[in-house]
Amino acid sequence: MPTIAILGSGAVGALLGAALARGGADPVLVTREETAALLARAGLRVDSPLLGDHHVRVRVAARLDDEADALVVAVKAPHLPAALQRIRAEPGVVVPLLNGTEHMAALRARFGDRVVAGVVRVQAHRDGPAHVVHRSPMLSVAVAAPGAPALTDALRAAGVEVATGAPEADVLWGKLTRLAGLALATTAADAPLGDVRADAEAVAREVAAIAAAEGAAVGAEAVVAELRALPDAASSSLRADVGAGRADHELDAIGGAVLRAGARHGLPMPRTAALVAQVETRAVAR
Repeated sequence: MPTIAILGSGAVGALLGAALARGGADPVLVTREETAALLARAGLRVDSPLLGDHHVRVRVAARLDDEADALVVAVKAPHLPAALQRIRAEPGVVVPLLNGTEHMAALRARFGDRVVAGVVRVQAHRDGPAHVVHRSPMLSVAVAAPGAPALTDALRAAGVEVATGAPEADVLWGKLTRLAGLALATTAADAPLGDVRADAEAVAREVAAIAAAEGAAVGAEAVVAELRALPDAASSSLRADVGAGRADHELDAIGGAVLRAGARHGLPMPRTAALVAQVETRAVAR
């Protein structure tokens, strides 16, 4: 039975931890002391159209002192430096599921070549520290080459869709190209996708050009087609975070990373830059 440590007990970390526990793996959620104590008492309640509504007990710890076959990093980018202080052991492989691209350098500075890029696609939120609401049947994880078999085998056994083998640039920039347009457009206007599709598509095209310069095989029109297939009511966690006045939003990890990469390659990003500025104004006003 593989031991899978998950750093972070937010919606993604808790949902994956619950799925792995039901699938027969040995997950441990590494989280803040007060959250670990609460989860140890109450367990996790999960509402999910994919995994079913259930209550499950998952091992929890305030720090990881023991060996693990894999470490999944499922915290938001602003929390990464502090969260890593909870990891005392040296896991076999480290798979971050953060948004953006720049976290890879920080993780490799700590764990070296054991870091393998990953991304997750899911719509979920926490309704309190011990309750995860998974809003749609979509839950998929992509892990770049060279892979992390202990993790991906356990996820598949738990009913999670897993893709493996793609180059790192394709995995990271594929998600960021899809995410940036949706997140920046909906957050800048504080509106659902149906009201801001032109902005979202313009950003997707700008980011796809940067992705190509970064060596990723990301087709702009394929991403635009994905955006067009989303319902008018689609929104983003960035919009929710900024709207709620949360300081730990991921604007820099998403929009900032795109602007910095574009600047490195000398690529114009007028729509992206304008939307990032609008989101910054909204965030400061909060």
